[in-house]
Amino acid sequence: MYRPQIKVLDCTIRDGGLINNHCFEDSFVKSVYLACSLAGVDYCELGYRLSKKQFSQDKFGRSKFCDEDFLKEMTTGVKNGAKLATMVDIGRVELEDIKPKKESMIELIRVACYVKDIDKAIEYVKHLSAKGYDMTVNVMAISTALQPDLEEGLAQLSECPLKAVYIVDSFGGLFSEQVHFLVNLYKKYLSPKGIEVGIHCHNNQQLAFANTIEAIRKGANYLDATIYGIGRGPGNCTLELLLAFLKNPKFKLDPVLEIIEKEFLPLREKMEWGYIIPYMITGILNQHPRSAIALRASKDKDKFAEFYRTLLNDIELA
Repeated sequence: MYRPQIKVLDCTIRDGGLINNHCFEDSFVKSVYLACSLAGVDYCELGYRLSKKQFSQDKFGRSKFCDEDFLKEMTTGVKNGAKLATMVDIGRVELEDIKPKKESMIELIRVACYVKDIDKAIEYVKHLSAKGYDMTVNVMAISTALQPDLEEGLAQLSECPLKAVYIVDSFGGLFSEQVHFLVNLYKKYLSPKGIEVGIHCHNNQQLAFANTIEAIRKGANYLDATIYGIGRGPGNCTLELLLAFLKNPKFKLDPVLEIIEKEFLPLREKMEWGYIIPYMITGILNQHPRSAIALRASKDKDKFAEFYRTLLNDIELA
């Protein structure tokens, strides 16, 4: 699958950091950035830009805040490296603390929001694009969005200075037919304004890679993935599979395989992510994975049937 418009964004550190409060060793973050750069990945998202006024730096690692000193240290010595991206959440960042683009190493800022907060996301986009940044909006929990609300939001976003608007399958509940529908719906509003469609899939039902392929087939050009699928809960579309699928000669698979061997196999012994039954259950029931995460941290972590019955009962009572 070769299409020159396609941009691959690695969110290994940002999404993977949701497992451990972004408390990665600096050497690990540097290794990820180097591997992504050698692999030809377009963007590397090294974390969030979280407000230091609101959140303690004692609790979170450096990639939760992505200050300029951190970014410089993580990228020093890498020639022709991947462009840097970071994510901001509504209400968790001080916009005035973000320097103008000419004073920053960041190229792309991604605003994460729910459909109900698209109006707030638009304010962020206008403020940060005026500072010179490329922007996307990532619409989370898309499987719970009502179509009229989503269409109204897309119409508003189409008038904004954006590179892309993302379909984010936060609960890992989508199937290919729904991906087709959503990509076409996004394109209806965004394509006439030159805004691309992005896709970010979670792997609750082992469909993250498959659904990413379906989005590509329908015209999505901004693609999220993580090395070895690392990410909170079931994780994400795997970067190694995606790069192999795209058939673009600029992408190199060796650097990704090497870092999996050297860094991610040992890390997998310390941190849990990937397809596990409780995450499958939340996926098929279209629920946030927080309950499955809590189960996996308890003494009853493998009581799958009981967890399913409890969650099903809770939904029926809601």
